Amino acid sequence: MKQFLKEGWPYLTVLFLVVFIKAFIISPIRVNGPSMKETLQNQDIMLLDKISYRFHDIKRFDIVVIHLDEEDIIKRVVGLPGEKIEYRDEKLYINGKYVKEDFYHEETDDFDLSEFGSKKIPKDSYFVLGDNRVESLDSRTLGFIEKRRIKGHATFTILPFSRWGKKK
Repeated sequence: MKQFLKEGWPYLTVLFLVVFIKAFIISPIRVNGPSMKETLQNQDIMLLDKISYRFHDIKRFDIVVIHLDEEDIIKRVVGLPGEKIEYRDEKLYINGKYVKEDFYHEETDDFDLSEFGSKKIPKDSYFVLGDNRVESLDSRTLGFIEKRRIKGHATFTILPFSRWGKKK
């Protein structure tokens, strides 16, 4: 047993570190479906940063992974707590001011938060949309997303290699 522990210790240490890192710091996540197309493609594999939101706030247009009852989904944060958002003529307005979206997204039908029974996004909640607005299950259907449901920030695609890199 002593010999096994002496020889196996480095392997056990590496195994522990891998499990710890995957559970608490960073792990792979697969894009499932077309809701983030063109930014992300179905079956892309990304790295999910599980720790950065413990040290800084979620920002507008971050790509996040949200845990629902049975699955995880990937969406883009559009509205932050306390904000009033609306889309008019395919343009985003935050608290009445136009905000440019510097990423490609499909056509967005007009809406405002009154359709969701609120004037502003509640505290500790976010409004998220898929970039493929026509085929996205997002806050327009799910409602506001509580911060506790956000597992982390998905920023880097690792597979396929042809799509390798940081996503905006």
